Amino acid sequence: METSFDFEQPIIDINKKIENLKSSSEKENVDLSQQIEKLEKKKDELRQQIYGSLTPWQRIQIARHPSRPYSADYINFIFEDFTELHGDRVFGDDQALLCGIASINGSPVAVIGHQKGRTLQENMDRNFGMAHPEGYRKAMRVMKLAEKFNRPIITFIDTSGAYPGIAAEERGQAEAIARNLRDMSDLKVPVLSIVIGEGGSGGALGIGVSNKVLMLENSYYSVISPEGCAAILFRDGSKAKEAAEAMKITAKDLLGLKVIDEIIKEPLGGAHLDPEKTAENIKAVLAKYLSEYGAMSEKEIVEDRYLKFRNMGVFEAPMKEKSKPSAKKKLKAKK
Repeated sequence: METSFDFEQPIIDINKKIENLKSSSEKENVDLSQQIEKLEKKKDELRQQIYGSLTPWQRIQIARHPSRPYSADYINFIFEDFTELHGDRVFGDDQALLCGIASINGSPVAVIGHQKGRTLQENMDRNFGMAHPEGYRKAMRVMKLAEKFNRPIITFIDTSGAYPGIAAEERGQAEAIARNLRDMSDLKVPVLSIVIGEGGSGGALGIGVSNKVLMLENSYYSVISPEGCAAILFRDGSKAKEAAEAMKITAKDLLGLKVIDEIIKEPLGGAHLDPEKTAENIKAVLAKYLSEYGAMSEKEIVEDRYLKFRNMGVFEAPMKEKSKPSAKKKLKAKK
């Protein structure tokens, strides 16, 4: 059964009416084409109305849709000759992060992305897209390889966060992510990141220190999930909807705050309704930026990435304390 959301119920109801009319038309051999056409028109208007004014919480629901395309799907649609590379050469291979080399429009690149599973077994194998430290070390190994052979790096971000388990902490989860933040900032090749679903916390940032951070229209990028935020601030995890409104974590909000650089359009209703069209949109944006950075020197690429993060946020200099009057001024004042 296909997953649907509460806000989509009016569309589902119209679809049922259309199906009933079609069925009646066939069984009773009656022409109901005009009624069906009116309902189809009403459905299209309703779709435009609903999907054109989604709330932050509704966008988060779409970002988590179980049929939403994952990194492997986009890799299949966008790139040629993808070859997966395994292992961090320290502990093991983390299937939650998909890493490898490929080509896009004939140009060689390195590709890295969080990967969730479709079935329960796949999700167990890939840890629901929550990477362990060996995943981030594998990602950095591939990034360094890309730098060595002058390949641009493309990352797909789609995780609720890095895995917070005891074993991951014992193997240095925080250190692995921190090392990636440091080393990515100094890579001599361009790095382009796309948030394709969930962009949660350090798990997302561990492969997201990029020259350009892009987001699909119905994705989110945040220091914490709305449920986690609600549990901490409101002492009630069920208030995730209210937290999502306050956190400003949707693509539109983050573009306004200059945290991201561009929003990539999705088909009306979400990427899961037309994965190939979404992949086309991503590929067009990637080609544009790859061409732009192809004309830049290594120094310019590093400087561009530095300035992107350095210019984030709004800062105010602290007010200077009023200087105390000198002894001479006090004496003159008394006279």
